[in-house]
Amino acid sequence: MPSRSPLPPPPPPVGIRTWPDRDALLGDRAVVLGELVRMFIGPGRLGALWTWAGTAALGWSLVGSALLTFEDASDALGAVPGVILLAAGAAVLVPACVLLVVGVLRDLRAHRLLVAWGALDRDPERDGRLRRPRASLAWLLLSSVLCAAGLFGCVAVPATARAGQETYGLVTWLMGLGFLAWLTGLTGLVKAFAHRRWVLRVLAGAPAAPRVAAEG
Repeated sequence: MPSRSPLPPPPPPVGIRTWPDRDALLGDRAVVLGELVRMFIGPGRLGALWTWAGTAALGWSLVGSALLTFEDASDALGAVPGVILLAAGAAVLVPACVLLVVGVLRDLRAHRLLVAWGALDRDPERDGRLRRPRASLAWLLLSSVLCAAGLFGCVAVPATARAGQETYGLVTWLMGLGFLAWLTGLTGLVKAFAHRRWVLRVLAGAPAAPRVAAEG
């Protein structure tokens, strides 16, 4: 989920801004906001989120297989495959979860930069390209489906489990997958709504008075 491209720096403080005129400010603002929007809501970010979530789901599936193996094992020797699956699952699950968290923290920093750079001025002609309504809709729809599927797994699986047919290991495995799906979908929904809110409050709000020259 984290990108190799570094985030742009925040806009310089008012006292040390050296843009020669408003056109120069608007040009830099357009470049930085375009890059930030791509990093925040672009299709590559959606693919990265789902990739790392899928990797985490693979790791949890290995852990779930280990739990099922432990339940079926009749002696210590029978539990050896479970130990191997548990170690492999942890080796996949833990890095994927760490990268998901790092990506969310990066998204928070990117959103703060979007607000800071967007507040410098308004440029209706170029700001229209930053709205990305199709990208926002894709995030919203796909994340809603994933969130609903995950919530169903978290609630319906334990509610319909029957004693003697579904084991604790199986229920735990399916609930874990549902939780990962719900959490991934919720992350996508928050990003979609955050971008829409940024468009309405920053791009469509009242223009700020630009200050482009350095203050002595």
